[in-house]
Amino acid sequence: MPGTNLTREEAQERARLLTVDAYEIDLDLSGAQDGGTYRSVTTVRFDSAEAGAETFIDLIAPAVHEVELNGKALDVAAVFRDSRIALPHLVAGSNELKVVADCSYTNTGEGLHRFVDPVDQQAYLYTQFEVPDARRVFASFEQPDLKATFRFTVKAPSGWTVISNSPTPEPSDDVWSFEPTPRISTYITALIVGPYHSVHSSYEKDGQSVPLGIYCRPSLAEYLDADAIFDVTRQGFDWFQEKFDYAYPFAKYDQLFVPEFNAGAMENAGAVTIRDQYVFRSKVTDAAYETRAETILHELAHMWFGDLVTMQWWNDLWLNESFATYTSIACLAYADGSRWPHSWTTFANSMKTWAYRQDQLPSTHPIMADIRDLDDVLVNFDGITYAKGASVLKQLVAYVGMDEFFKGVQAYFKAHAFGNTQLSDLLGALEETSGRDLKTWSKAWLETAGINILRPEIETDGDGRVTSFTVLQEAPALPAGAKGEPTLRPHRIAIGCYDLDASGKLVRTDRIELDVDGERTTVPFPAGTARPAVVLLNDDDLSYAKVRLDEESLRVVTEHLGDFTESLPRALCWASAWDMTRDGELATRDYLSLVLSGIGKESDIGVVQSLHRQVKMALELYAAPQWREAGLTQWTEATLAHLRAAEPGSDHQLAWARAFAATARNPHQLDLLQSLLDGTQVVEGLAVDTELRWAFVQRLAATGLLDDDEIAAEYERDRTAAGERHAASARAARPSEEAKAAAWASVVESDKLPNSLQEAVIDGFVQTDQRELLAPYTEKFFASVKDVWDSRSHEMAQQVAVGLYPALQVSQETLDATDAWLAAAEPSAGLRRLMSESRSGVERALRARAADAAATA
Repeated sequence: MPGTNLTREEAQERARLLTVDAYEIDLDLSGAQDGGTYRSVTTVRFDSAEAGAETFIDLIAPAVHEVELNGKALDVAAVFRDSRIALPHLVAGSNELKVVADCSYTNTGEGLHRFVDPVDQQAYLYTQFEVPDARRVFASFEQPDLKATFRFTVKAPSGWTVISNSPTPEPSDDVWSFEPTPRISTYITALIVGPYHSVHSSYEKDGQSVPLGIYCRPSLAEYLDADAIFDVTRQGFDWFQEKFDYAYPFAKYDQLFVPEFNAGAMENAGAVTIRDQYVFRSKVTDAAYETRAETILHELAHMWFGDLVTMQWWNDLWLNESFATYTSIACLAYADGSRWPHSWTTFANSMKTWAYRQDQLPSTHPIMADIRDLDDVLVNFDGITYAKGASVLKQLVAYVGMDEFFKGVQAYFKAHAFGNTQLSDLLGALEETSGRDLKTWSKAWLETAGINILRPEIETDGDGRVTSFTVLQEAPALPAGAKGEPTLRPHRIAIGCYDLDASGKLVRTDRIELDVDGERTTVPFPAGTARPAVVLLNDDDLSYAKVRLDEESLRVVTEHLGDFTESLPRALCWASAWDMTRDGELATRDYLSLVLSGIGKESDIGVVQSLHRQVKMALELYAAPQWREAGLTQWTEATLAHLRAAEPGSDHQLAWARAFAATARNPHQLDLLQSLLDGTQVVEGLAVDTELRWAFVQRLAATGLLDDDEIAAEYERDRTAAGERHAASARAARPSEEAKAAAWASVVESDKLPNSLQEAVIDGFVQTDQRELLAPYTEKFFASVKDVWDSRSHEMAQQVAVGLYPALQVSQETLDATDAWLAAAEPSAGLRRLMSESRSGVERALRARAADAAATA
């Protein structure tokens, strides 16, 4: 919509003119059970630096009834347009504005989301305001640097609970009147409303007492492991308060597991919302608990970095997210008694893989991105903002020292509490405590795009003794369309030397830490020392770079990857092999052989599950088409063999059951899935519980072995919100023209589905075994995607644009069709970026297929 896209220049001018003092927001949600609209009354007091100036306040609402500025009623028709209310003739000093409007409940996960639980038919509400969606609920100056206090008053249906940033009061006549918040930004205010189930406790430390609450829908209450969630939360309070030397800054800390949440979680001050898939209804592996713990700690870290001290504008979004990511994983790794001291392995295996992938797309950008407007930031919640940024912070910590890093952070919090900052404020604090000049480091790492490659160059004499050792650094050309130039950067890395011991295990025998800079860096390796079996650059994963193994190391790793005694070097080698496969340097069939030779020895369940996903992707997208089915057959047989061999009841057994279900293909394998589903066959120790049943159902539906009635019968066993999503996905997965047409119509031709069901239908629609069936939808996609983008909210449109792009149609024709669309459609910058990224995936798959075809079968 015109007018909804706030620019940086507009925000700067509004911040120059205004100082916002306080909001009073009165919402009548008494009709929430029935949906529709609700009355929103906003009173905001602010100062203007100039008499007679004009500005605007943001609001997205179907109807505005009153606008009163300094006691004078304004003509609503004249001042309200698109998402803005013009505010003319301000007085110098104090101004008061009152806006009365009708606002809409949403089903998109933006603004005030309304969900009806199929179990109890009760409505459950929550807000999601990042980036610019507080304006969907109340009139607001929607930018992070116009902080204010917020006093919410909410009328709710009788018997419901209302939770906000301030402590929950006792209601009077179903009206909940909250105390004002401290000064915070609009996007971290929150309301969660409904008949939620809750569990309460507190954090107690040296006289400090912080009330803790955990909430979920009653239909999930039997699965809520509140004690485990409280344990992780207290671990975070202990570690963060020590490292930050600043007491938790809000009056209480609630964590609310809410339905149909678009992200993992959101750092609303004192009222964190978290996707309720983290309340596990069925058995999951320890990797899922670790991921949940990292999410919990990530949001808790934001209470200081993001909420207490907030970025001035969205170009520092990366720092907000990267700091929370780095510190949450550091807490898992270093806190006393942590259940996941191997969390840097998980980071290397998952987060950094995401970053490397994102950094090789045509949309790659500097970590400190140039955010011109809201459209820019909406598509910038990516692998660079989160994972590359956290990787670079990890390197910064190694560069300045951990103690000096946190001393700088402590000074930063004390200096800027409840204010707004820029990157230079943090770097200045770190320069003070470390004595290092960080301007050159910042320019190289934060203001340039792209990734470096590090390779070892090792020369030996006739006796196998090292005569020279050099680290070579490359700066590959940026992808076509990307802005910037290739850049060589300074890296602080460790080099690990590994040898096979008497039991055949790869153990580290030496570690060298040094700074790598420029094209060639000489390693201080003692001349005459016997060459190690494996030389691993960037051991301990201190820096951010693609790492290659020399020929001898690659040979040993190929035979012994599973024999590293530690999980992190294994993960680094797995990640390097995967990256080589994506780059076409390692044939897909050779990657499959490598995984099959080493995965049985891999103890880290998170790494195992990542390898499952990566092998499946490699076979489906990167394998030469003429060999693909042979590779898939080999892989599927291996998943079944590992399932049968796994320890009964173990995480590995569950992971292999899911991997088998994802790819079962021949009649015997599909018969086994059906028999496991109906109970006529069992695998000792494998509990075919609710979620695993749905995994089997999905595959049987996608292969045409379950019809709509059988899917409906399965839904009757699980008439829950999750069951509804799974059933929708299974119906869309069926291999018939009718099923595909119905799924397409429900997502593209209609906009009635809520966010979670739309996502489920898209997931089911796209089946890698159904390329020919899906081929006609390529033309339909390009004919409709711009209309969808222009007519729907950002989250809903992005699901369609990314999820339905014809990524499975790996061909030059798909590239040509994308290019023709990009040339003719005149898409917005956000949509152009997403389409270019998807196109890049097809281009990469074509290169990898050619490499695989060239390999010897």
